Amino acid sequence: QVQLVESGGGLVQAGGSLRLSCVVSGMNFRLNAMGWYRQAPGSQRELVADITRRGSTNYADSVKGRFIISRDNVKTAVHLQMNSLKPEDTAVYYCNVLGSGVGDNYWGQGTQVTVSS
Repeated sequence: QVQLVESGGGLVQAGGSLRLSCVVSGMNFRLNAMGWYRQAPGSQRELVADITRRGSTNYADSVKGRFIISRDNVKTAVHLQMNSLKPEDTAVYYCNVLGSGVGDNYWGQGTQVTVSS
């Protein structure tokens, strides 16, 4: 059974930093893309950043220059370093991983990030 365990969320003041981590276990497939999404109250879930197996990254315009995504293929983990946080970054952040098969699309349970002004 595939499990994604997220950690690192919390409450921080504007301008502060947090680091989210997601460890994946129970896979019987090769991990391809890994990413982070977020969903604020009343809004749709949106992509924050993702990273391919080879390390190519993609960021939402709203986080470029502030967030850094990285992955550890040995430990099957993905991290999101969030700097210069803003109140509008407040949301539940979800880890997502894609494998090589059509149904290989898995989500973490979500971790709350709250940025106070």
